[in-house]
Amino acid sequence: MSKNYNRKVFDNLVSRTKIYLVIILILLVILSYLQPALIIPSILIYILILGYTYFANNKRKSEISEQLQDLTLTVDTAAKSSLINSPFPLVILETNGNIVWKSAKFITEFAEIDINDYINDLIIDIKDEADRSKDPKKKSVERTLEIKDKIYKVYAEFAKSKKNDRKRNQDYMMILYFVDETEKHLLQEENENKKTCVGIIMLDNYEEVMQRIDVEQKTQIMAKVESIIYDSVNETNGILVKEDRDTYVYIFEQRNLEKIKNSKFAILDSIKDVVRKDKIQLTLSIAISNEGETDKDVYKSALSAMDVILGRGGDQAVIRENGKYQFFGGKVEEVEKRTKVKARIVAHALEELMSESERIIIMGHTNPDIDAMGSALGIYRMAVSLGKETYIVTNPEATSIKTFMDSIQDEYKDVFITKDIALSKIDSNALLIVVDTHKKTYVEEPELLNKTSKIVVIDHHRRSADFIEQSILTFQEVYASSASELVTEILQYTQHDIELSTIEAESLYAGIMMDTKNFTFKTGVRTFEAAAYLRRCGVDIIKVKKWFQSDLESYNKIAEIVKKAEIIYDTIGISTYDLAEKDANLICAKAADELLTIGNITASFVLGLLDNKVCISGRSIGDINVQMILEKLGGGGHITLAGAQLEGKTIEEAKIELIQKIQEYFNEKE
Repeated sequence: MSKNYNRKVFDNLVSRTKIYLVIILILLVILSYLQPALIIPSILIYILILGYTYFANNKRKSEISEQLQDLTLTVDTAAKSSLINSPFPLVILETNGNIVWKSAKFITEFAEIDINDYINDLIIDIKDEADRSKDPKKKSVERTLEIKDKIYKVYAEFAKSKKNDRKRNQDYMMILYFVDETEKHLLQEENENKKTCVGIIMLDNYEEVMQRIDVEQKTQIMAKVESIIYDSVNETNGILVKEDRDTYVYIFEQRNLEKIKNSKFAILDSIKDVVRKDKIQLTLSIAISNEGETDKDVYKSALSAMDVILGRGGDQAVIRENGKYQFFGGKVEEVEKRTKVKARIVAHALEELMSESERIIIMGHTNPDIDAMGSALGIYRMAVSLGKETYIVTNPEATSIKTFMDSIQDEYKDVFITKDIALSKIDSNALLIVVDTHKKTYVEEPELLNKTSKIVVIDHHRRSADFIEQSILTFQEVYASSASELVTEILQYTQHDIELSTIEAESLYAGIMMDTKNFTFKTGVRTFEAAAYLRRCGVDIIKVKKWFQSDLESYNKIAEIVKKAEIIYDTIGISTYDLAEKDANLICAKAADELLTIGNITASFVLGLLDNKVCISGRSIGDINVQMILEKLGGGGHITLAGAQLEGKTIEEAKIELIQKIQEYFNEKE
């Protein structure tokens, strides 16, 4: 309560009295007018009334002042008592950290702790926020502070200082309230630990292995496999339910998830040791998720994660947490287990989708290579055979395919369109077919993915977390050598007869040839079958070979990169290309290939500058998984061939980060 408030109360009282006096005066005047003899008595009576009013008002004013002072004293005393006896620690301090006053609870709570360092850091943090918000008078701020083994919610209140010390610049003071929320956090942590995690465990090649072993061994082998799985589950106090003969559902609490991560899924290697016959190994895929509002949602999330794992070739594990995928295992080459039945089913489904669409647009990845263009031309021929208006989105100036594009530009000048034209032609009735990539951020024009719901993906790379989820048909076989091989199989199983032109057959053959490094890497029986089919279509192998030739200037650049390569971990070659040229990625890729021809080098990485980015080309003969290494840098690809691009870094910074990821790869492998 203040003097201003006292005066306000008294003024209200005086105002009402004045009104009463005016009314009495008017009545006496009227009475004197009607009875003149009463004029003098009326004047005397009014004087007496004025005297009494003055005396009564002074007495009332004194009484009100005394009551207000008593009330103010009572409130101030209660407020001070509340501060002093506050049930939680409280401190008043200047904004320079000088403590003015602290409560008894504050003193006892932090008696054995040097609280000054915590408070100083807190003040700096609060003042920085006030500076960022450009509001030095910000009334209240909240912070969570961990002090020793307790967690406090700190409420900071700013108050104007009554004694403004200009020299010390202390216009404001701070009141800090420390509310102990340790128990709340422990309850939240316990609740989080009790969340349900769902895992799906699948034997990748159950059918193939069972067909290769003796009948009497099947029961023994499966008993041993299940024993390994159950032992692993028991370590986390989980529940295992056999869903099918090769599939298990694994349920456990969130508190055990970190333990599973630390184990790095050693069970993957244990299962491989069960069957080692005729180069056939039993492999396992594990998908775990903790995302979802209900247990059913968590199970569906685990199923989606399993699709990702199988799309990457199996023999590995994934944990989906906080919207991100964390992969484990997958360090060995995939074992081919495709069936021609799937190729035939996809071919028929693709034909139906093409028939139902008004227009077909085909798109590969950015900086397209001959595999992307070859598979695109193969799909183009299939669509045209069905009488559909078809276009291929590409950049004809891409350096990696310039020689190839120059040789076919006249024949297909109306087929190849730019990104802008593609955006004007696509609509909900158009079919978009993506070849040689499945990553949303790596396609030639990502905006096209949002223009239609009819999307088909044909790819041979291991699935990454950034895959195109809205596709209605996906033919992703990581065991295939190339997208061109997959398209060639589709063409062989279509219901309509398709006659490839020579240039189309040669482009498909070139795609296979490039991704297998002249049929050296990732080459299976189906690869040669596809190549044989294309050879029968009239492929000129010499002509294809010329598309891969380098000019003398490029060859000298490659030789210089190889010359300055350095060897790390005894078998990994790393080199850099410092010139920022539009064909830097092509030079780096060829240099990485060339490094692999040197004895004792099992993996190679070449870094170069491309459009203000650092591009990295990785190659391997199979002993080292370059895809897993470059995946840590946001890239991807295959075990033997992968790439990545880094923004906002110099070549030297990117090189240091690459070496760190290589070190992480070897640490995980141990």
